[in-house]
Amino acid sequence: MTNNKKLILACIDGSKLSEAVCDYAVWLAQRVEGPLKLMYTIDHHQETAKEVDLSGNLGVDSRDHLLEEITSNEHTRSKLRLKEGKSILQAAKERVVEDGFNDPILCLQHGRLIETLVELKEELRILVIGARGKMHEDQTDKIGAKLESMIRSLHGHIFVAYAAFKIPQRIMIAYDGSEASEQHIDMIANSPIYKGLSCHLVCVNKKDTAESLIEQAVNQLKSAGWSNIVSASLQGKTEDELCDYQVSHNIDLTIMGAFNHTRLHDLILGSFTTKMLLNTKTPLLLLR
Repeated sequence: MTNNKKLILACIDGSKLSEAVCDYAVWLAQRVEGPLKLMYTIDHHQETAKEVDLSGNLGVDSRDHLLEEITSNEHTRSKLRLKEGKSILQAAKERVVEDGFNDPILCLQHGRLIETLVELKEELRILVIGARGKMHEDQTDKIGAKLESMIRSLHGHIFVAYAAFKIPQRIMIAYDGSEASEQHIDMIANSPIYKGLSCHLVCVNKKDTAESLIEQAVNQLKSAGWSNIVSASLQGKTEDELCDYQVSHNIDLTIMGAFNHTRLHDLILGSFTTKMLLNTKTPLLLLR
């Protein structure tokens, strides 16, 4: 491993999906032969006590005593969060070592997660994160409250895990023929992550249009040495067709662009990326 390579960054929070996040991060780090960082973030804004109105009828001594108690409680909560973070990181380290990655970087970060990720963006090759944190971990019809904002804030590769780790053997590329998707095909074609995997190239559009677009992308992959390619042109509602294809063809990983339209467009017409985040049957690797 060389230290000048960009990171595979696994964000963990102790939720049920943290183990899957660790496992997929190891798989990615091994495929690209790059460094792996495990990060737990302590957001002190979440634990700050609500503002208390001390103006009422409390005397000076009572107000001072209450302030001391609030400060003491916040200090205790901070110590517990710090202890919890260290414990979660240690468990994650043991997990990735068991998976075969012996020297992960551990990071206990203070601050808001999204702001931290933006600061780290130049160091990142792939961010790996669970679709749901502790708050929604038992609600499979929901995604994490900050997941969409996190994805919109970053430009790069974001891997979203949904369930226990499964070694990817069949990938699906959701292709629409846009300039961005052509760039994605070029990145995918030359990446060590996907070498040797079975590739399903899928386009949802009018039949003639889809077939023409797919032919171009298939030729691009073949020119990069890919041979195990299955192509499919589908018609219908894009997210439904892609999710049905995932199931019917035992897809292990779906690769697609993310949030290519403006927020206003998504507000009026709905975001395809958000619909896929909510309905996908496989992990997503989002390219921005």
